[in-house]
Amino acid sequence: MFFRLLKASVLPLIALVIIPAILLFDFSAGVFKVNFYLPFAGILLCLIGLAMLAATAKILMATGKKTITPWDADIILVTSGMYSYTRNPMMGGALLVLLGEAIIFGSSAILIWFFVFFIINDLYFYYIEEPALEKRFGQHYKEYKKRVPKWLPKIKKK
Repeated sequence: MFFRLLKASVLPLIALVIIPAILLFDFSAGVFKVNFYLPFAGILLCLIGLAMLAATAKILMATGKKTITPWDADIILVTSGMYSYTRNPMMGGALLVLLGEAIIFGSSAILIWFFVFFIINDLYFYYIEEPALEKRFGQHYKEYKKRVPKWLPKIKKK
């Protein structure tokens, strides 16, 4: 299990740490002006994003998924916790981390990577992951898709 988790952490490490570090090193001239308080907002976004990543990883592994990776097939469809508000809370957490990093460092390059990362993942979900989930879980996933938005959380009214 340790090696599966290690392997599962490679892609997030590349997307959230290595690529932004390379962008900071190579494109430090493309920096936007940051005031004194803005980095604190970036830190807050990173912390919220990391908390979302941890919470979604925990629920996935506890309720039927072996690891957080898409190639480790779900045993059951997870629709509880943050997954009852948005279908992609883990990726939402990753996006918050990238946005926070762009703000902390005032980096236009990381901000562009944030948008590229979002587009890549949105296309992946639309063309690969969602059709696979529909095939695997059938009508149950189709109903979940109708009920729960893809990206922005749906706040439930009481």
